[in-house]
Amino acid sequence: MTVLKTGQWQQGVFKGERMNYTSERIYGIDISRYQHGKGRKKYPIHWNKLRITHLGSKSKKQISGKVDYPVSFVFIKSTEGVSVRNPYYVHDYAAARKAGIPIGAYHFFSTKRTGAAQADYFINHTLFRKGDLPPVLDIEPSNSQIEAMGGSKALWSNIRAWLKAVEKRCGVKPILYVNQMFVNKYLPDAPDIKRDYKVWIARYGEYKPDIHLIVWQLSPDGRVQGITGEVDINVFNGYQTQFNEFIEKETIQ
Repeated sequence: MTVLKTGQWQQGVFKGERMNYTSERIYGIDISRYQHGKGRKKYPIHWNKLRITHLGSKSKKQISGKVDYPVSFVFIKSTEGVSVRNPYYVHDYAAARKAGIPIGAYHFFSTKRTGAAQADYFINHTLFRKGDLPPVLDIEPSNSQIEAMGGSKALWSNIRAWLKAVEKRCGVKPILYVNQMFVNKYLPDAPDIKRDYKVWIARYGEYKPDIHLIVWQLSPDGRVQGITGEVDINVFNGYQTQFNEFIEKETIQ
């Protein structure tokens, strides 16, 4: 069987599909403590006023119409490693749920602790309720950090341990958050992960990558009414019908 890839090609290399941003697409944000200010200045999030007003300036984008989109989902940082917690997580979780916004939690992976220990830490300090989005493992190690932990094999062994433990607790497969460099260099070493798990990618260029894409972080410097400062802006890989199916079938039950 011949598999055809439609989209942009450059010198024989598949670049992906170009995204066109319209009001019909499904947009969301991800937040951590930084959306509440840095240093001594602290800012609230006005959950009843959230509107995406700017898609960021890291790359040129094809935009049709005015950027004035509702926030249709939010991922909130819960934990990092085995000792760091987002002090605003519980409050933001409750506020987002009250505002009727689908919520998910993410864990920032550390190469200095085992995946099993990090899974326990995440599970013990994160809320999991019916209708919540699948949990996310945020994987952003440098090449040197991966080498220090024993290379790609050790990295994937610990990632698998985290994924299995969290899936057992939640009943849904977690999502991997990675960047394009990681996809290119390390994902080929884990064909089972590439096959079985959905990916949320940070890619500030203009093309959808060749993976099981579920969410695309299209900029780190967007603007959202109701939040002070820059915000990561994301787009769901699909339209309202697909998003409704995702909420119905792939969220925590």
